Amino acid sequence: MRVLLTGGGTAGHINPALAIAEIIRRHDPDAVIEFVGIRTGKEADLIPREGYRLHFVQSMGIRRSLSLANVKAVWMAYTSPKARETVAILEEFQPDIVIGTGGFASWPIMKAAANRKIPTAIHESNAIPGLTVKCLQKHVDRIWVNFPQTVKGLRAKKKTVCVGNPLREGFSVTSYEEARRELGLQRGRKLLLSFGGSLGAEAINRATLALMESFSAKHPEILHVHAAGKRDFDAVKKEFEARGLSQYGNCRVVDYIYRMPVYMSAADVVISRAGAMTLSELAAMKRACILIPSPNVTDNHQYKNAKALADVGAACLVEEKTLEAVGLQAAVESLFSSDDRRKRMQKAISDFADPNVNERIWAEINALLKK
Repeated sequence: MRVLLTGGGTAGHINPALAIAEIIRRHDPDAVIEFVGIRTGKEADLIPREGYRLHFVQSMGIRRSLSLANVKAVWMAYTSPKARETVAILEEFQPDIVIGTGGFASWPIMKAAANRKIPTAIHESNAIPGLTVKCLQKHVDRIWVNFPQTVKGLRAKKKTVCVGNPLREGFSVTSYEEARRELGLQRGRKLLLSFGGSLGAEAINRATLALMESFSAKHPEILHVHAAGKRDFDAVKKEFEARGLSQYGNCRVVDYIYRMPVYMSAADVVISRAGAMTLSELAAMKRACILIPSPNVTDNHQYKNAKALADVGAACLVEEKTLEAVGLQAAVESLFSSDDRRKRMQKAISDFADPNVNERIWAEINALLKK
């Protein structure tokens, strides 16, 4: 089996693509798998780290504003599927199937493959389908979604299948004890993990530095690791130093957490956004979590995701507008002050995990190839 996977820009699109690659490799060790992305996306860092060959195409995100950059993005969307480098990838690799996981980076190769009648499928992890998925829906053979309600936002309902979110193997096999041993955490020490996405989130970065200063630095029994994101890391690190936080060995700031399954599995509390992929990972790991939904997403779907979990005690919901007040610290103190509270939350969020997702996706791949 020869498979091209595409999806990029942020880790939210790249990780499900890597998960699908793992599913294929586990069932077909002889499969040849390569990736397609853009040079400026996070995939340029993450994909080669996993040992896969990465091809590059030209693509830009389209924004809801009139600007020269947007005109260029629209023109690139029109021309990129027929561009020399896009066509050359298909002619050289000769894929049996092309699978995308959303984001503007997946548009050129997915559209070009569909034009050539190569079997194609695209996965949408969020409740509200993104622009790329909407534009590709009439061209691809299958649309795989995580939420049943996503179908309502698509016209191509007959080719849409609810499969769930694919997860990398580490999110299901790494135990709390094993992860703690791998990270060298001493018995009795707690781990607080916080992040705002692969590119970062300014509001979460500000709130986390304040939390480190007012709470984490005063609790040496808690190791607090924060991923600031590539875009904001230098500024966050500078502020981290200015606040004198570097003198506390239990406070650490990094740009990105490459071994997320290990860190998430070892964590006692996780602070994060409420994107669909992150929630699937937290549910699989059974982690107590504090969710800070991004207010800058379509139809406020991250808030709706977080509210659904918070309503049944599966997460703490802290809106971004309350971060600068006492919202975040109060939630952290509440969870670390009670082992029972964390255990109840872990049990509640585990009900949202679906252990059959990966097998369902493998069955879908085979069904599409046979058809």
